Amino acid sequence: MVEPATDTIAATRLVPLLKDELDIVIPTIRNLDFLEMWRPFFEPYHLIIVQDGDPSKVIKVPEGFDYELYNRNDINRILGPKASCISFKDSACRCFGYMVSKKKYIFTIDDDCFVAKDPSGKAINALEQHIKNILSPSTPFFFNTLYDPYRDGADFVRGYPFSLREGAPTAVSHGLWLNIPDYDAPTQLVKPLERNTRYVDAVLTIPKGTLFPMCGMNLCFDRDLIGPAMYFGLMGDGQPIGRYDDMWAGWCTKVICDHLGLGVKTGLPYIYHSKASNPFVNLKKEYKGIFWQEEIIPFFQAATLSKDCTSVQKCYIELSKQVKEKLGKVDPYFDKLADAMVTWIEAWDELNPSGASAKDSNGKA
Repeated sequence: MVEPATDTIAATRLVPLLKDELDIVIPTIRNLDFLEMWRPFFEPYHLIIVQDGDPSKVIKVPEGFDYELYNRNDINRILGPKASCISFKDSACRCFGYMVSKKKYIFTIDDDCFVAKDPSGKAINALEQHIKNILSPSTPFFFNTLYDPYRDGADFVRGYPFSLREGAPTAVSHGLWLNIPDYDAPTQLVKPLERNTRYVDAVLTIPKGTLFPMCGMNLCFDRDLIGPAMYFGLMGDGQPIGRYDDMWAGWCTKVICDHLGLGVKTGLPYIYHSKASNPFVNLKKEYKGIFWQEEIIPFFQAATLSKDCTSVQKCYIELSKQVKEKLGKVDPYFDKLADAMVTWIEAWDELNPSGASAKDSNGKA
């Protein structure tokens, strides 16, 4: 039986990496008592809290944290009519935090995620591992069988091309979970008692041309490199689908990373996912997506972007046109989603004029 770390106050307080360059984004509908467990690791950083649901509810944040909090009224005030692209009553609202951040890096976590322990019983500083992942290159063009060659104790194996050992800039670090796995509703229903107790000490680069199911509850990314692609779509209130927000962002992001020559890593760090959501509620949210993904995934697998797409914004706008043209035939929802993708980019560029669409990626093809 895997358990969360309990004595994180005794954790060694190292000099925080990227203290002034990283924001922690947390979507929530409840008081953030869980931050007490994360205090040794999160307290030096700035938090952006995106409150979902009733904006009149007061969200309590433990003392000592530096944070700003946005509710639906704030989103409407800041974005005006463009606020329509931000989901309501769904954790997809977190992407508003990505938009208003002014930092280079984003780490996002859910409020039911606790500090995990490694096999020795030591509390895992998930944020520190994400930063190590994001600051070292990725290897999307050729798979290294000894996992991440830039980690201590590893290297490129025999036969790995020397011309590719420089790697590519890492845009995304995707972490995993102990205890409650990130399963869909049908799998939850047939495996209600299953828990992930396996700690695998590995970080992998996801190869170019390979999609993956991105989970948003333990995720770090370089906002400058890929931020505008991290749109979590239209989910929740008034929409026919939920629980595909991070999936949509992951598919779009991976296609764009592949085009721009950027890397995506998955594996360490682990967090402890404490609470299993209701599989019957999840099934109601997911059931259309379960059918649609059989057409969505082939769409993304076949998606190509033109040479004119030299920035994330340009890539995203071109991808939105393809969504409307090809997925619009699947359901009218995708026409609406494609329009929201354009609105998202317009809102992003309004709030981030220095990072507007003229800015090219520094990745390599």
